[in-house]
Amino acid sequence: MLKIYVKSFTELTAQELYNVLQLRSEVFVVEQNCVYQDIDGKDGKALHILGYKNETIVAYTRVFRSGDYFEKSSIGRVVVAKNERQHKYGYDIMKASIEAIKTHFNESVIKISAQQYLIKFYNTLGFKMIGEAYLEDGIPHVAMILNL
Repeated sequence: MLKIYVKSFTELTAQELYNVLQLRSEVFVVEQNCVYQDIDGKDGKALHILGYKNETIVAYTRVFRSGDYFEKSSIGRVVVAKNERQHKYGYDIMKASIEAIKTHFNESVIKISAQQYLIKFYNTLGFKMIGEAYLEDGIPHVAMILNL
């Protein structure tokens, strides 16, 4: 079972931040073979949703209030450790992220930039595709919206 914590940037311990950046790098840079600037200066504005299993961060997202990333509130850097994906933690961390936006920001529209191969996953959470596919860091993405 995933134990989930919601923390501001200043609430993250140095070890948590290190573990988050390591997980993001393992998946987005190494596994997906994508060279890009993960540390983009936006983590300070985000709420960080940390999914722990046995004291290890295995799932993570960062969420933003409207205007801090997109015009609408948003969820990004959605990641689950490769060796933990069979447990469907992506659903747990996304549901917690949606709840965090409702609770902390009191917002009802969420926009994401989703990797195209994950459209069905996000559809099951209520997101709908808007517009056409586009390349982001060399990977096909689509914009998606969730109205709560």
